[in-house]
Amino acid sequence: MSTSSIQLEEPCPKGRGRPRDEEARQRILEGALELLEELGFANITTDAIAERAGASKATIYRWWPNKSAVLLEALREGVAQESPFPDTGNLEQDIRIQLRNFTTLLTGPRGRSFAGFIGAAQSDPEIAETFRTVWIEPRRRQAKDVLRKHQQNGSLSKDIDLGQMLDLLYGPFYFRLLAGHEPLCAGFADLITDLALQGLARSSTS
Repeated sequence: MSTSSIQLEEPCPKGRGRPRDEEARQRILEGALELLEELGFANITTDAIAERAGASKATIYRWWPNKSAVLLEALREGVAQESPFPDTGNLEQDIRIQLRNFTTLLTGPRGRSFAGFIGAAQSDPEIAETFRTVWIEPRRRQAKDVLRKHQQNGSLSKDIDLGQMLDLLYGPFYFRLLAGHEPLCAGFADLITDLALQGLARSSTS
C-alpha cells in the first residue's frame, strides 16, 4: 500500500526505561534501510543492524520487539518520507499517483525486500503480525484519511467502504508481485486506476 505530509503513528509501544533517543533511533532506521537495499530481508541479522547503526542489540530490542519490526518501520518511514499518500484534491490524480508510486516501490530494490517480508509472513506468525501492525495498518490509516476528504467533498460516495476500496486498489499489485506471471509497470497502475474508478462510479449511482 505510496505524495503530501502525513503524520506517522508510533508503530510499537515504548518500553520501560530511558526515553527514546531520537538520534539513535534514526541511525538504527537508516542503517536498517541501507541493509535492506543491500542484502534483502532474509540475509539481515539484528547484529548487522546494530553494527551498521553503531548501537547495541539491547538498544534495538528495547525499542522494537524483533528484527522484522525494525526493518518494516525503516521501510515504511523511508517510503512515507519519499512518497506519502497523495493529497492533491483530485481523486483520480491521488489514486493514479499512489499506484504509480507503489509500482516504483515494488519494482525497485526495496520491492525485493517487500516480497521477502510477505513470503516469510506465510510461515511465520510473528512476521505476519508485524507486517500487519507496522506496515499494513498505518499505511491504510494514511490512505483512509485522504479518501475521507474525497467523501466529504463529494468526489467519492460516502457509501463506499474504504477498506474494501483499498483491497480493490492494492490487491492486483500484491498478486502480480507474488505470482510473477505478469510485469508490474506504470501502464498496469493506470489500468487499475481506470478500472477502479469506473467501478466506484457505477457503485455510487446504483
